[in-house]
Amino acid sequence: MTSATDPHADLPVVTAGAALTDATVAVIAIHGRGASPLDILMLESRLAHRDVAWLAPTAAGRRWYPHRFIAEIAANEPDLGSALRRIETLVDEILEAGIPHDRIVFLGFSQGACLSSEFVARQPRRWGGLVMLSGGLIGPPGTTWTTPGSLAGTPVFIGCSDVDAHIPLARVEESAQVLTRLGGDVTLRIYPGMAHTVNADELDHARSVLDRARVRQ
Repeated sequence: MTSATDPHADLPVVTAGAALTDATVAVIAIHGRGASPLDILMLESRLAHRDVAWLAPTAAGRRWYPHRFIAEIAANEPDLGSALRRIETLVDEILEAGIPHDRIVFLGFSQGACLSSEFVARQPRRWGGLVMLSGGLIGPPGTTWTTPGSLAGTPVFIGCSDVDAHIPLARVEESAQVLTRLGGDVTLRIYPGMAHTVNADELDHARSVLDRARVRQ
């Protein structure tokens, strides 16, 4: 039940693509601050595969946590913890539908990219993939990510501008290093002068991540 200490619990999940029971791959799509599930699901039509189910949870108040992603962790609680639990609940639902971990892809933009990457870094294993569009791992400068386990070759794509006012380039590059150290197969693309948006090259890379999840045996 949604509460002040668990604000994102049980809020609606908007779906697109294949029914979960018919899908071979599931995408957990996480929207950014000030946006909605329908915003992130606009990407589904540009990355559509008939056998892919898309699940986009709703953030309370249109944001997953109140402060910048490089603020102290405690400053973003309890919202951040609630958001991570919401993703874990969706993972459990996908597993119960018969789709394994290595066919679950996390895709997020901005605050949603930060949240997606943080979930994967805290639960390293062979996932279907991670697509980070203008985001980075969560925590203040000096944070270390040392959760035991390995991403075991999980495909990871990170795309961001070099001048994004919301996402420091140093954290983007640090996130690529951390996810590589955790065993991810990381592709990093920095786009000079790009606004806080998504470009066609990023969508091509996202499509490649989905394709790899779909063909994985």
